[in-house]
Amino acid sequence: MFDGRLRLSNQVVEEVRRHFENKVCKTIISRNVRLSESPSHGKPVILYDALCQGAQNYLQLAQEILVKNNITIAA
Repeated sequence: MFDGRLRLSNQVVEEVRRHFENKVCKTIISRNVRLSESPSHGKPVILYDALCQGAQNYLQLAQEILVKNNITIAA
């Protein structure tokens, strides 16, 4: 639920990164209306609106986790 416009959000990110260091992923999931709407439509956000910022953030996070764990996906 990160909102870059809010000072508190930025402070929380800094504190979490300082405390947990390299255990924290670099990807941040931004607050997004489409993320909030998708459950009420019974769909994951990637199926509800794959192009919205929140869906793109989750895809980026998945990619980051795969890379961090040296997992490759055959095309």
